[in-house]
Amino acid sequence: MMENNENVEVSGIESKFTRIALTIVTVFLIFIGPTYIPYLLANVLGMEYVASIGIGVVLFILGIVMLFFLVRKKVVT
Repeated sequence: MMENNENVEVSGIESKFTRIALTIVTVFLIFIGPTYIPYLLANVLGMEYVASIGIGVVLFILGIVMLFFLVRKKVVT
């Protein structure tokens, strides 16, 4: 029997699945965070408008921070 010495990475930033998942989450936070989330919170759940906008801004900032992290780690070029 022959052994295959390929290293299969399933966790960490080097994993292809993790890189794709982080990129998708970042895109959702940047585009859906400040648009659909405040709408759902204010109109569907009845939350205060200002609070829902504040949550949307926080999600947008979190998405931008994640984008900078991904660019710095060269996941997104």
